Amino acid sequence: MEKSDGGMSVAAFFALTFAATWSCFTAAGFLVPAGARWPLMIIGAFAPSAVAVLLTARQEGKAGVKALLSRLGEWRVGLRWYAFALLYMAAIKIAVALMYRMATGGWPTFGSGYGIGIVVTAIVAAIFGGPLGEEIGWRGYALPRLTDRFGKAGASVLLGLVWAGWHLPVFFIPGMDQSGQSLPVYVLQVTALSVAMAWLYWHTRGSLLLAVLMHTAINQTKDIVPSKVVAGAGNPWGLSHSLVAWLTVLVLGLNAIYFIARMANDERLV
Repeated sequence: MEKSDGGMSVAAFFALTFAATWSCFTAAGFLVPAGARWPLMIIGAFAPSAVAVLLTARQEGKAGVKALLSRLGEWRVGLRWYAFALLYMAAIKIAVALMYRMATGGWPTFGSGYGIGIVVTAIVAAIFGGPLGEEIGWRGYALPRLTDRFGKAGASVLLGLVWAGWHLPVFFIPGMDQSGQSLPVYVLQVTALSVAMAWLYWHTRGSLLLAVLMHTAINQTKDIVPSKVVAGAGNPWGLSHSLVAWLTVLVLGLNAIYFIARMANDERLV
């Protein structure tokens, strides 16, 4: 999985990706009518993968692009990794619900709309939303290059911080899911998820198919037990008052610590 930057550092990938996405998101949020924002939002969401393909073409030519995109078809992995990708966030949320019950004596608010339609929604979201538009860039392009420099554990954390920061504009666009919610809590959750996704990546021979599946599953199951505070949300720089949010941070963080320790140990044994 080691790749050469070919004269273009991963910093250039981040800079170009942020510039493209933030330009689209800012225009969508503040310069065009709300009804016309979605084409710009979709273009911005695809910036990580688009930039990754363009830089790979410049650095490694058609062969490099073919090798990168071929990992979207890497399906020959153990069934346990499919289970991990599809059920990880759902398992986290179930654990959070049980912890909430133990702590308060009552159940948290559960999300609705988790019927057969979620399958169709997930497929559409994967194709037109973040997972496919992002994962060729984050896990396909950036993660291997960061790992060359910072190791598996360090790269997974650093990429998580960048990945979370990339979403910053949507916290200020009215009507978006993250609008007005706690950015610090979001950063903690996304960074921990980045570690889990790196764990999956390195155990599936760099399969971007599994990365897309996990990203999609996270998006579709994170609100089984919603973390966000709907009422009174308005300060993205503040800390969340949601117990569910902090329990989610706790469980994700503990798992991330385990994955980091295992990845660090694996590198010491190499």
